[in-house]
Amino acid sequence: MDTSYPREDYLPMTSRKQDPSPTVISDPPPRDHLIWSIFNTVYMNLCCFGFVALAYSVKARDQKVAGDIEAARRFSSKAKCYNILATVWCLLLPLMIIALVVTGVIHLSKLAQESMDFFNYKLFANDEDGK
Repeated sequence: MDTSYPREDYLPMTSRKQDPSPTVISDPPPRDHLIWSIFNTVYMNLCCFGFVALAYSVKARDQKVAGDIEAARRFSSKAKCYNILATVWCLLLPLMIIALVVTGVIHLSKLAQESMDFFNYKLFANDEDGK
């Protein structure tokens, strides 16, 4: 039997303190908002905000793939701002047009009612009573 090497059963107890390795919490990679930009470009491209957002989204994705996280964050932030601007603009504009149409219809109906009242006005109230 070969006993030239220590066996696992008979290993001496060593008191080694294990140094806790510093835990590095890395930030998640920035989002590029590409799907949102494509949606704004294709469906709601007023004032070309969606196209600008798409350009910044592609730049953010390229920088993320290249490994430049800081540049990717800057481009991602710009893409997000332009996407928000495009979405708000495209939701707000139709609501404003609807509100203007509704108020215009209400105003025109009041104006028509006032003109009808003007033409139905009796100049002489005694003309109909005497006949």
